[in-house]
Amino acid sequence: MLSRNFRLQKVGDFSWLKKHYNFEKIAFSIDELIILDVTREGRSINEFSAAIKEVVKNVFIPVSVGGGIRSMSDAEIMLNSGADKVVLNTALYNDRNLILSLIERYGSQVIIGSVDYQIENGVKNVYIENGVSKIVENLEKYIENIEKMSIGEIYLNSIQKDGTGQGYDINSLSSILLKISTPVILAGGAGNHNHLIEGLKQNSVDAVATANLFNFLGDSLPKSREEILNQKIDLARFSTLDSFIK
Repeated sequence: MLSRNFRLQKVGDFSWLKKHYNFEKIAFSIDELIILDVTREGRSINEFSAAIKEVVKNVFIPVSVGGGIRSMSDAEIMLNSGADKVVLNTALYNDRNLILSLIERYGSQVIIGSVDYQIENGVKNVYIENGVSKIVENLEKYIENIEKMSIGEIYLNSIQKDGTGQGYDINSLSSILLKISTPVILAGGAGNHNHLIEGLKQNSVDAVATANLFNFLGDSLPKSREEILNQKIDLARFSTLDSFIK
């Protein structure tokens, strides 16, 4: 699925995905692969698990998965499928006990808290359930609350920037980012390597995510990584990376 402002467009099935993407090769351009099941109806954790097993073959980087994880059993299925971490959104808000149980069993590093937000009348509102339901707390208050659970990372995603390729929502987030002690993955809006570099240069941002460069732009991922390294930003340099950008 392709997403723009959380409106989805299907581009192919899993067979199409395997045909058009070489995940083993892509792994040399990124540090982590995040796979989210955005199915709106008829979601199957077992079908998603089978897809993850195929994707992780020969991929040496960490793989994080999310979408529809509502129980300890769901999380176990995904972790046993080859995922290193689980991404939780709705459950992060609705089921604090699940979060604490997962941390007790696997450690806080296994949980990425996904936070989707958009700005409405000057207020940064948080949405769950695939961006459908607005919660009571605003973004700043919600992040304060989830940090108390000591999750491993926060995946902070702008609904309004999602899929636009116009850059991250850095300006409106600057004051909030400075207050977050949990590592932050910035998502929503990256369209070129300059956006990635801008995000990574923020002292309060630990990682940046992109789907646009992954989906559309040929060899943009390896070239973007090289541009980031040229900016002296601290990333691992893989010995085979240069062969992918020639």
